[in-house]
Amino acid sequence: MKDFIGAVIEFPFIRNALIAGLLSSVLFGVLGSLVTVRRITSLAGAVSHAVLGGIGMALFLDAAGIIPGMSPLTGALIFAVISALIIGIVTLKARQREDTVISAIWVIGMSSGILFMARTPGYVDPNVYLFGNILLISAPDLYLMAFLGIAVVFLAWRFYPQIRASSFDDEFAVSRGVNTGGFFIILLIITAAAIVLLQTYVGIVMVIAMLTLPSGTAGSFARSLSAMMAGSCLFSALFSVSGLYFGWVLNMPVGAVTVIIAGFFFLAVTGIRALIRLHR
Repeated sequence: MKDFIGAVIEFPFIRNALIAGLLSSVLFGVLGSLVTVRRITSLAGAVSHAVLGGIGMALFLDAAGIIPGMSPLTGALIFAVISALIIGIVTLKARQREDTVISAIWVIGMSSGILFMARTPGYVDPNVYLFGNILLISAPDLYLMAFLGIAVVFLAWRFYPQIRASSFDDEFAVSRGVNTGGFFIILLIITAAAIVLLQTYVGIVMVIAMLTLPSGTAGSFARSLSAMMAGSCLFSALFSVSGLYFGWVLNMPVGAVTVIIAGFFFLAVTGIRALIRLHR
């Protein structure tokens, strides 16, 4: 432990990784709770995987000189927002085609990203974007993450009654004058933006796990949506710091270690609760 604390103090990239883990916990906690409660994990999963298409497109356009200086973050954000809008509109207007559209967005996004990378001059390793590396996170990334985290917390506080009503009972929320469709689209867009930033942390493949596992664990104890959000933030912070520590000590990928810790903890809590119910 002393070696790890010394590394945090001495090395800026370790310090940035720790700060990123704590900042991302806010996004994972608040947005993850809403994703879990509204049961839109598959929608968030489709958006997170479609992001690879935007990353590949940006890399290709920059390397080919078509749009010099275009960053992967910009391409990912474009694809994420477009995917979120398509999925959101289809979900609201044509539920019978929802699964098909989600699957199409999922596979087209990933496949187009691989194709763009294959055509990009030089070698591009997709594993960097699929699995992430928190040790490479930069100061600008931290500022963006902090800004988005503050915005998400403010919106959750400001519109909490409407969010709670639309999350648990759409019909009641509509009868009270809440624009549930608008809230749903906004939730998807904000989640898409968060996914773009968080894929730097755990990667595209595993970002969906951190959006669901901490909130799922917190949901075993919480009795309200606000308590679930708070508990999910705490669990996310615990998993993030633990993953960074054990990844550093064991010399293993931090993102993968973090998700494994979160997954085992969630399964342990779920198993213990099941045993308690059986005993009763």
